[in-house]
Amino acid sequence: MARALPRRGAAPPREDVAPHSRDLAAVLFPYARTAALLAVGALVAIVAAAIVLRFADLANLPGGLYGDEAAEGLDAQRMLHQPGFHPDWFVWFQDDGGREALFAYVVAGVFHFFGETVLTLRGVAAGFGVAGVIGVWVLARRWGTWTALAAAAWAAGSLWLVVISRDGMRNTIVPLFGSLALLALLLWLDRPSRRIAALAGGAIALCMLYTYQPLKLLPIVVVLWLWWLWRSDPATFRRLRVGFVPFAAAFLVVAAPMIAVAITNPSNYFGRAAAVSPLNPAVTGDSNLLFHMLRTIGAFGFTGDPNPRQDVAGIPLLSIPLALVALLGIMRLWRGRRDPANSLILCSLPVFLVPALLAVADGSPHFLRLLGMAAPLGVTIGLGAAELVEQVHRLAGVWGARVAVGSVALGLAATALGSWQAYSAAPLADRYDAYSFPLIVLADAAAQPNTAVVVDIYAATDVQFLDYALAPTIFKPGTPISNPARFSQIVATTRRDLVDAVGAAAASGARAVAWDLSGKPIVWVLTP
Repeated sequence: MARALPRRGAAPPREDVAPHSRDLAAVLFPYARTAALLAVGALVAIVAAAIVLRFADLANLPGGLYGDEAAEGLDAQRMLHQPGFHPDWFVWFQDDGGREALFAYVVAGVFHFFGETVLTLRGVAAGFGVAGVIGVWVLARRWGTWTALAAAAWAAGSLWLVVISRDGMRNTIVPLFGSLALLALLLWLDRPSRRIAALAGGAIALCMLYTYQPLKLLPIVVVLWLWWLWRSDPATFRRLRVGFVPFAAAFLVVAAPMIAVAITNPSNYFGRAAAVSPLNPAVTGDSNLLFHMLRTIGAFGFTGDPNPRQDVAGIPLLSIPLALVALLGIMRLWRGRRDPANSLILCSLPVFLVPALLAVADGSPHFLRLLGMAAPLGVTIGLGAAELVEQVHRLAGVWGARVAVGSVALGLAATALGSWQAYSAAPLADRYDAYSFPLIVLADAAAQPNTAVVVDIYAATDVQFLDYALAPTIFKPGTPISNPARFSQIVATTRRDLVDAVGAAAASGARAVAWDLSGKPIVWVLTP
C-alpha cells in the first residue's frame, strides 16, 4: 500500500477511501478546495472533448450508410409509423441476423423529435458514446478522483471508442451499460440488502440481454467474482449470500421477455453466435484459431482491426505506452486483489476478452467483440496512471510526481488529438465500400414516387430507410418485373439486373447515372 502524503489543513484520511486517492490529491495540490475545483474543470474539459470527438462533422464523417445502421433506423421508422409493428416480445428484431431492440427504441424516440435522417441516427450513437465516457468516470470514482479522471480521459479520446460512437449501431451502448452493470454489483457489495440485490440482478439482466453480444457474458463475471469472494473473503461472501434469491428472482423477471424469444425462436436468437463460432465449418476468418488468438491479444499495442468500420489504418486498440500503463493497472489490481472491487475488475477483463478470442469470423482482432472490456479497461488504465505517478513520487519526490501527472495528462490529450487526426484524415477510398456509399447514391436515384428498385435484400435496407416516405417497391436481382410501365422508373446497381428484370429490349434505354471512384457505373435508371 502506498504511503499517504501529508496535506496542510486536511482532515485525517478516512480508512474507507482508496489510499492512492489521498496520495494523488496531496501530490497535486496542498489545498482540498483547489484540488476539487480543478478536478471539476478537468471533468468538464474531458466531457467537452468527448462531445467534440463524437459529434464534430458527423454529417460527413464517416459518410455513407452501412446496412446494419440502416436496419436500426428502418425498424425505428416502422415502430413509429407502421400500425401493429413491434419487435418479438417487444425486445427482439428477427431481421439483420437478429438484434436486441433497445437501441432502436431510443432511435425511434429521437426520430420523433428531430427527424428520420442518417445524421439523427448517428447522433443517437454519438450521444450514447458520450454517456459511456461519463459512465466510465462514475465507475472509476471508487478508486479515487484522479484515477477516474484518467479513465474518463482515455475513454473520451480512445480511437476505438470514438469510431464506434460515430456509427449508428447498437454496439455503441456497451461502454455505458458495461459501466452500469459493474456499478450495480459494487452497489450490492456496499449495501448487501435484499432490495439492492434485486436491483443488481435486474440491472445485470438488462445490461446482459438487451444491449449487444459481449455483455452476454456478464453472468460468468458474476459467478467468477462470487467464487473469488468465497475463496478469498468469506465474510463478504456471506453478506452477499442473503441476496442471492432476490438477485436471481429479479434477473429472471427482467430477462423473461428475452428468454421467451430464445425459447420460441432459438435459431434466430442463437444464430449470430453460431455463425461466428470456430465450430461452424462454413465460417470465414483467419487461417487458424491460434493465429486468430495471437492477433486478438496483439490488439493491445500491436495489431489493428482489418475492418475500416471498426478501426482506422489498422491502428491497435491501445498504443504501446497505454498498454504499459494498463499493465501497471493490472499489477495494482492484483496487489489489492483481496479488495472485492479490485477482484471484480480482475474477473471482468479476461471474461470480456473471450468473445473476440473465440468468435473467428470476419478477421481479427475484432474490436466490436472487445467492447465488453471498455469499462473495466478504463478503470485499469486509470489505476495504471495512478500507479505511475506514485512510483515517480517515490523516486523523484513531489515535483517529479507533478511532472508525471502533467505527462499523463499530455499523453491522454495527445491520444485524443491523434484519434481525431487519424479519423478525420481517413481517405474516402477506405470508407467508400465499408460504409456502402454506392447505396446512398442508389437511394438518391430512387427518391421519386412509384419507383421500383432491383437490389438484394441486405442492400435494400438502405433504400427502404432513406426513402421510407416514398415506399419504393423492391425486387430481388433475377426477378422478372411484370408490367414495368406501371412504375415511373426502375433503378438498379447493374445493367444486367435491369435486363433480367425487364428483358434486353426494354433495358436498352437504361442509362448510368452514377459511378464509383474508379469510374465504374454503380447506378442505372430505366424510365419505362
